[in-house]
Amino acid sequence: MKASDLFVRCLEQEGVEYIFGVPGEENADIMMSLLDSSIEFVVCRHEQGAAFIADVYGRLTGKPGVCLGTLGPGATNLLTGVADANMDRAPLIALTGQGSTTRLHKESHQAMDVVSMFRPIVKWTTTIANADTIPEIIRKAFHLAQVEKPGAVHIELPEDIAKHRSLISPLVPASSVQPEPNAGEIAKAATLLRGAEFPVILAGNGVLRAQATDQLIDLSESTGIPVTNTFMGKGAIPASHPNCLFTVGLQARDVVALAIEEADIVLAVGYDLVEYHPKLWNRGRPKQVINIDTTAAEVDAHFAPEVDIPGDITAALEALVEEIGDQVLVKREQYLSYRQTMQQEFEQYAEDTGFPVKPQRILSDVRKALGPDDILLSDVGAHKMWIGRYYQCEGPNTCLISNGFCSMGFALPGAIGAKLSFPDRRVLAICGDGGFMMNVQDLETAVRLKLPMVILIWTDSQYGLIRWKQEAQFGKNSHIDFQNPDFVKLAEAFGAIGKRIQSADQLPGVLSEALEADDVVVIDCPVDYDENMKLSRRLGEIPTTTRLNWLKQTDLFSGCGSDSLEVISSFMEERSYLASELICEKGVDSSEVFLLVDGQAVVHASEDGQIDQVSLEPGACFGEMAILADQPRSATVVAGKNGAQTLVLDGRVFREALLKQPTIGMELLKTLSKRLTQLVS
Repeated sequence: MKASDLFVRCLEQEGVEYIFGVPGEENADIMMSLLDSSIEFVVCRHEQGAAFIADVYGRLTGKPGVCLGTLGPGATNLLTGVADANMDRAPLIALTGQGSTTRLHKESHQAMDVVSMFRPIVKWTTTIANADTIPEIIRKAFHLAQVEKPGAVHIELPEDIAKHRSLISPLVPASSVQPEPNAGEIAKAATLLRGAEFPVILAGNGVLRAQATDQLIDLSESTGIPVTNTFMGKGAIPASHPNCLFTVGLQARDVVALAIEEADIVLAVGYDLVEYHPKLWNRGRPKQVINIDTTAAEVDAHFAPEVDIPGDITAALEALVEEIGDQVLVKREQYLSYRQTMQQEFEQYAEDTGFPVKPQRILSDVRKALGPDDILLSDVGAHKMWIGRYYQCEGPNTCLISNGFCSMGFALPGAIGAKLSFPDRRVLAICGDGGFMMNVQDLETAVRLKLPMVILIWTDSQYGLIRWKQEAQFGKNSHIDFQNPDFVKLAEAFGAIGKRIQSADQLPGVLSEALEADDVVVIDCPVDYDENMKLSRRLGEIPTTTRLNWLKQTDLFSGCGSDSLEVISSFMEERSYLASELICEKGVDSSEVFLLVDGQAVVHASEDGQIDQVSLEPGACFGEMAILADQPRSATVVAGKNGAQTLVLDGRVFREALLKQPTIGMELLKTLSKRLTQLVS
């Protein structure tokens, strides 16, 4: 048998349905062998797109997706998609051609060491030097790609080896099973959980891969322990479940992150450090960690499990439920406020009519338009952060995100992989205008394959996430602007349907119509990314630069120099208030100074029987005069209709700044003198 025929027969034996790729000269023998194969070769318009399609196919089916490129540039083009699959634990086989072995020892056209290039981004890479080794190499490749933790494998086939002859037959695939968890460690974990005051479950991608969602829900329901998930763990517990605390993953102290900070034990299940670094959640109250995963825990200073249980995740969760029994360890009242706060945030802008459309409104409409089994794919950009926080799932693998490698250009080709994996489910890709243009060429692939799918582009003519990060760190942005084509005309030029959103209220109808269409539909939706920094200010970790900018804008601190402001900001605590929630009350002894950074605060003051209401906008300070006069509060202040985000300075620190820090004290006294003069006049 010709080596290329044997190669294809081995792929058939492994159950390969599709190969996604771009043909070339050095893989021509493989292409000829595929003519007589049951495997469908899907011609793509770029090798990176082919790798992303294979990536998503592998995530959704559990079977390795297969992508192909030729040598040289074909191989280098595959790299990003292959690395993405490997870091996000998707089984994938990358196939590349290579020049003849007779010319690889010298300078030669397009020849390069592809195996060495792939080595850092795959689980295993090899070149085929003898046709008789093909069955073993392919069997090993598929085994390694699928065994925990799954990932990418690369095989190179030189053009002269592909023409050789072999009498060897394909090997029969054999499945492997995960080892059973250690009973002693299960008992230790149960003992720790029984003694906990507030344990929390952190569910990661491994729960979905192990198909252990039912067992995770059983554990949560029998013990009362709430569950939060990573971006890639969405759907590990239904968002509608009362024990669900939704998603962590923003690099900020979000509401859910605060719940983890208050926990004394975190039970990490199927969690990879690459999903959300433990230094971002393992803070606050000292906590012990229990790790249940397919392999032993990665070594990290912020992730040192008290109990580490490698093995079959499903079996471990079942054993833990049996060990603990129906013993309620956490009362719902302990975490109900976190869930309610997030639910309020999900609904806050659901009816907002502003244009361009707010991210929150878009995702509210998307969630209503998609069913529980439909699949959303998120590209990488500012929209990914909004999807991570606001788009919640009822089932596993219904929201796919490029998370570990964070690859722009993922969603459009990924949607092709999703639709081929589940033809009966509706598929929606959300892209930024930057990410969409990175792999727009494979829009033709989707149209040619007649795959009904929707691409929703959030347009702002900027690299929005980079702007967000720059402004958070530096207070300004640099070189993030670009121009877009007419996306409606572009879609039509590819043979797709193009739509443009011109008002917020138009979006639900357009989405519904697009999802029911039997075509590829591209929707151009202008987005209001001014919401990015507003979200940063509402969430926990307000960057130092942002704090300083806010302090400079207040009349109380505007006279202080940057060095003084940096000292003051380091003592300020971030505090959020829901709509109408009490911030401070008249007649109560004052102990804090407040700086309103987002939302609105309403002052209720009464004099001579008359009640006056004054609205305060971001930048306003209140509470300092009562502290200086050592008097109770003279008015009641509550949060406005959209809530309030504040920076709070302890009154003792404020006094010490005046009395013990001469530079700061003089600057503040000058400002206070001006304010008193204005009040008297």
